[in-house]
Amino acid sequence: MSYDSNNVFAKILRGELPCTKVYEDAETLAFMDIMPRCDGHTLIIPKAPARNVLDATPSQLSACITTVQKIAQAQMKAYSAAGITIQQFNESAGGQVVFHLHYHVMPRFEGVPLQPHTGKMSDATVLEAHAAKIKAALT
Repeated sequence: MSYDSNNVFAKILRGELPCTKVYEDAETLAFMDIMPRCDGHTLIIPKAPARNVLDATPSQLSACITTVQKIAQAQMKAYSAAGITIQQFNESAGGQVVFHLHYHVMPRFEGVPLQPHTGKMSDATVLEAHAAKIKAALT
């Protein structure tokens, strides 16, 4: 399978679609999931094209996991979380929906299940508040 440069994350990277940024460096972008499964649900993507973990370069994978760890640590602090769930899907049969490599990072609490993925978008002001909370914990 080839990389589709018109996927939603590629459009976000080009500035054609908005996102609620949490963190950015030379190689990665972290932003709020618009259909969150919990408060603080953040996505991490490489800036360079990669369909998924199967075709990403070792450099892309390294950069992404470094940012995943940074966001996970900030979420633990920001939300006083008991744990973190990290998900990454590859190809349709593996559950991938957007075909640009991405990691879901979600703060978790004992006895609190993740909300189902319903496709319902969150309010932008709510996402901004969560992004601000995580950003504050990054410093």
